[in-house]
Amino acid sequence: MRFFRQRREFLIQSAALPISGSLLASALAAESKEKRAKPNGKVKLAAPSRTSWASFRNGNQQLGVATSQLPEKLELLWKVPAKDGVVNTPAIVGDRVYVGVLGGDLICLSLKSGEQIWSYRSIESKNPKEFAPGFQASPTVTAASVYIGDEDGWYHAVDRATGKQRWKFETKGEIVSSTSIVGDRLIFGSYDSSLYCLNAKDGSKVWQVETQDRVNGSPAVSGDFTFVTGCDEHLRVINIESGQEEYAMNLETYLIASPAVIGDMLYVGTYAAEVIAVNWKAQQVVWRYKDPQREFPYHASAAVTDQFVVVGGRDKQLHCIDRKTGDGIWVFPTRGRIDSSPVIVGDRVFFGSSDKNLYAVNLKTGKQMWKFHAGNHITGSPAVGENHLVIGSETDDGFIYCFGAKS
Repeated sequence: MRFFRQRREFLIQSAALPISGSLLASALAAESKEKRAKPNGKVKLAAPSRTSWASFRNGNQQLGVATSQLPEKLELLWKVPAKDGVVNTPAIVGDRVYVGVLGGDLICLSLKSGEQIWSYRSIESKNPKEFAPGFQASPTVTAASVYIGDEDGWYHAVDRATGKQRWKFETKGEIVSSTSIVGDRLIFGSYDSSLYCLNAKDGSKVWQVETQDRVNGSPAVSGDFTFVTGCDEHLRVINIESGQEEYAMNLETYLIASPAVIGDMLYVGTYAAEVIAVNWKAQQVVWRYKDPQREFPYHASAAVTDQFVVVGGRDKQLHCIDRKTGDGIWVFPTRGRIDSSPVIVGDRVFFGSSDKNLYAVNLKTGKQMWKFHAGNHITGSPAVGENHLVIGSETDDGFIYCFGAKS
């Protein structure tokens, strides 16, 4: 578990620079906002499309597979400072990027330039010396709103166009889980040992399912059911309509990672140094994968295709596993733990490492294809949307990076 809050409460005694303030001239920001506005003063934004990356793992199945392409040669287009760093996954929708930072700000940036469009703080106070709970959870973006939970247990609905609060809902524990959306329902977990379902319109509670320990991972969805794995060592299958628990399967170890789901099969790395494939309908573990030489837990979530399960571990390695058999295919070593959840883009896999590098490796062979040295630990995960890759780095002097093709 992380202890970002204690670290930042100590650092907050000194004034912090505003996010990306050095990049913006007020006149340019005003002009840019004016261009985006309609005659009636309201901003019209398109809903997420196939080429967007609107949530933690790009969809409710949490497969971590991009539906947007990237140029063969990636170039750094811009970087902006992120107060206290970034440990989650940004969202990319249309020409905007949405990122929650550990300094307590949810920020909206121009995808093209990195220019700040708006900033929303987790507390009402504007005093930069006052502690603001950070955002470890990843934002989930719809046509109208951005949804995200903070370290103090508040869940925020923010107007996507203006950055103004629509409503907020209080849980009794830290929120690291990101949100899955089914119709008008928002589903997420909290460290108060509960899985919540809220009404997207007004934040009213539809149902609450209590587990036996903290819920760290984000809930996956398949059909009428949502799946939650957490620190109580169980896989729980919940009926989305009623909020009733269909069953709880004992996995005999607690889980930090979020599950990925394809049909009847669910894939997740565990704290017991295994990656497991579970037939959730049959309540049966189909296979278990374990590195024969290293036993370290998995905090990162897996990326899953028809053929492969790809996941990084705290053993400093990225593992590629045959999805049907559970046999290892290749392993790619780095010099730091891999808490960054990988993203598959065509024949490439992108991920960060605590060795301060962002990597791309070949999906079939595991051979390195590209590397960028960020200078800071990368524990957050990449977002790939609208032909761009965006990722943040950790530590107090972290940055948000955007890669693509220079025009």
